[in-house]
Amino acid sequence: MIDEPLERLRAAARRTRELALSRAATGLSHEDADDDVGTIGTDGAVGFDPFPLLEALHDHGVRAVVIGQVAGIMHGSAELTGDLDLLWGGVPAHAPALAAAFASVGARLAGDAGEPMEVRPEAFLRPKVRFTAPGAGGDCCTPALPWGDLDVRELLDRAITAVGPGGLEVHHVSRDDLIRMRRALGRPKDLRRADELAALAADRRS
Repeated sequence: MIDEPLERLRAAARRTRELALSRAATGLSHEDADDDVGTIGTDGAVGFDPFPLLEALHDHGVRAVVIGQVAGIMHGSAELTGDLDLLWGGVPAHAPALAAAFASVGARLAGDAGEPMEVRPEAFLRPKVRFTAPGAGGDCCTPALPWGDLDVRELLDRAITAVGPGGLEVHHVSRDDLIRMRRALGRPKDLRRADELAALAADRRS
């Protein structure tokens, strides 16, 4: 049986692709997203499908945790997105498997200034590396990336797992931790989405 979070994500990715097909190209990538609309307003939405990379991570035994709006969608957010952000533990011994997973889907990497980087284990040991892969681009982060006063490593430990066909496991940050991450960032889209998730949680409790 497929977990509801994965059903939500597949449906949202399909709606994103349909939306992108119905509009003119923007010329913007996920790095160009503004702080209100987010990546749904960029060409990152074109062909958006995070599952090939998520499946590659699973197949290579990598425990990378989905954060950002893809995690929000898995928790019930109605807002669409055009990027996939990931958080992993930053343990050097695990970096080769992570690099192999990204390489297997033909991903390209870039540093903070947009400089191209080889898909090698050491690239993923940076606090953050940008990636572009068929179906999804975004950021792959380690706990070394500052996130306000949050202890991001604890968020990794509390991540939850959705299970899909063939035993696919997709790890994603918990709803409460995602709300904390959103509020720590404080951009308009983050605060709006944090409020949405908090309201959804309240509705379910009632």
